[in-house]
Amino acid sequence: MDNSKFVMKNGKKLRTGFTTGSCAAAAAKAAVYMLFNDRILEQVEIDTPKGWKLKLDVNDPVITEEYATCYIIKDAGDDPDITDGIHVYAKVRKVITKEIKIISGKGIGIVTMPGLQVKPGSPAINPIPMVMIKKEVSEVLPKGTGIEIELSIPAGEELAKKTFNPRLGIVGGLSILGTTGIVEPMSEDAIKDTLALELNYKKEVGLSSIVLVPGNYGEVFSKTWLNIKEDKIVKISNYLGFALEKCSELGFKRVILAGHIGKLVKPAGGIFYTHSRVSDTRMEILVAYLGIMGCPQHKLVQIMECRTTEEAIQIIESEDFEDIYITLVDKCALRCEEYVFGSLSIGVAMFSMKKLLAKSNKVDSIMEVLAHE
Repeated sequence: MDNSKFVMKNGKKLRTGFTTGSCAAAAAKAAVYMLFNDRILEQVEIDTPKGWKLKLDVNDPVITEEYATCYIIKDAGDDPDITDGIHVYAKVRKVITKEIKIISGKGIGIVTMPGLQVKPGSPAINPIPMVMIKKEVSEVLPKGTGIEIELSIPAGEELAKKTFNPRLGIVGGLSILGTTGIVEPMSEDAIKDTLALELNYKKEVGLSSIVLVPGNYGEVFSKTWLNIKEDKIVKISNYLGFALEKCSELGFKRVILAGHIGKLVKPAGGIFYTHSRVSDTRMEILVAYLGIMGCPQHKLVQIMECRTTEEAIQIIESEDFEDIYITLVDKCALRCEEYVFGSLSIGVAMFSMKKLLAKSNKVDSIMEVLAHE
């Protein structure tokens, strides 16, 4: 079944795909349906957070008295994704309890370190895919019954070596990912073109101020914690420097940069292209500023060994060095203003996965302007 839609990127017609999260949800739903209805499915339909429905082919369906199993083939569309073509399996068994229990099988990673969205010891299934799986399964699971779902990706352990999972303390396989359920292919030039078009549109409709966020989490944070409307937010991915230059070129006066500490610590150290493969200096920058503030050396060593900034936050706060957050947002704002030679007034809001960490001193005044535009 072809679920593809097409998007034009930089003059090219590119095909969309679907995420490992969608594959897992579809495989689990199909297997649960087959187990309780004793009927082979050839296709299964699911919803996605993007709002698109997917009708996916069910491969190698098996039903026995004890379990049902099948797999979905990942299709990344025209995106250069190393997980394209992998088989995402679900094997389901009835249980006495009334819960939907999800466990990891071969090729699904296990989280071993703190600081990620998933607790240590749990399968590396991100929150949104987990919600997708449970929602889709609940639609075909008889009321008052429970199910155990074992997910697996046979090629996962080998492929995971080519990802950042080992560095994040995720062992044994891949993560189940995806915030929208859909893979949208975008080249670097296409991302910049799209970003420029969106900023131009915002300026044309009369905005003199704008909120820049790295991605989905920054957007949710800005709407939830800063009460900023979605139409005043632009997602910039890793292209902070390009976005600031474009804002200056288009004549914006004010910018709020809002994002997770793991991204915004980088421009505090003078980095304006924030992809982790190119500029993974989060801990070095944190340690430099904390060292100046007098943080004990043995704690600095511990922070250098952290895999995520969420993990580092625990050490920072246990040592009462929360003032680092103010230092970082002030330095980030200053560096960003210097990057565009003072042509923009910039405020910075930094958050963790749990809370607002700090705001630089221009954030509130820019928010006031935004509220009236």
